[in-house]
Amino acid sequence: MINALEQRLSGNRERGVASLVFFVTAGYPTADATVELAQALEEGGADALEIGMPFSDPMADGPMIQKSSAVALANGVNVPWIFEQVARIRNRSPLPIVLMGYVNPVLRYGVGRFFADAADAGVNGVILPEVPLEEWPRFGDHVAAHYLSGILLATPTTPAERVRAIDAASSGFLYAVSSTGVTGGNTDEQALINVAGMRTLVTKNPMLVGFGVSTPAQALAFAKVSDGVIIGSALIRQLENGQKSSEISVWARDFRSGLDARS
Repeated sequence: MINALEQRLSGNRERGVASLVFFVTAGYPTADATVELAQALEEGGADALEIGMPFSDPMADGPMIQKSSAVALANGVNVPWIFEQVARIRNRSPLPIVLMGYVNPVLRYGVGRFFADAADAGVNGVILPEVPLEEWPRFGDHVAAHYLSGILLATPTTPAERVRAIDAASSGFLYAVSSTGVTGGNTDEQALINVAGMRTLVTKNPMLVGFGVSTPAQALAFAKVSDGVIIGSALIRQLENGQKSSEISVWARDFRSGLDARS
């Protein structure tokens, strides 16, 4: 079975096109916003969508995403609701969808049941940032059984051999964390150097950069040393400021146009 996420991102890499992925927190800013946002981001040039599963203790997330998680939980978002939203998106669009979240809700839902229901809803990949490489087989077997992508993370402090092992264990793409700290940080020259060094170690998967990519100029800078970028906190900030879906589509298009200038 062909995985749409892998097909899209690997195809982009082969054609020399930088991939553009956006992160949205499920159920933010309102419970009925997610499907419409997905459509707007696709119209804005997104290659895939990460949907964040809100959690009460998002330790790796910066203030913007933490706040969005709190709002989403107050809006009644839970795992079954997220699957319903994914199915609604899938009925409208083939846009690849990745679920990203902390492992506690997955364990509470039931690991086998979670991945089976995710696949049935139309999910293409899963990111569980807390799960280290050594613990990944517990989840990776379910990922493979349901033809999903399992995306692992590497950071600037990850040793070279471990980056290679993470790349080997991942599918879809490897998530390169641009710098130490939480999401929403600032880009600097050292971060670009870190990413460029990491890319030399990643040979199996496209490598996309997240954490601290906030402007089209930053996205382009990272795309020159990777295979694409993930925009999260910057999008949440736009939503907090009251941007409508039509405006989000235009805003996203600025990133797409910037990345297309890479070649």
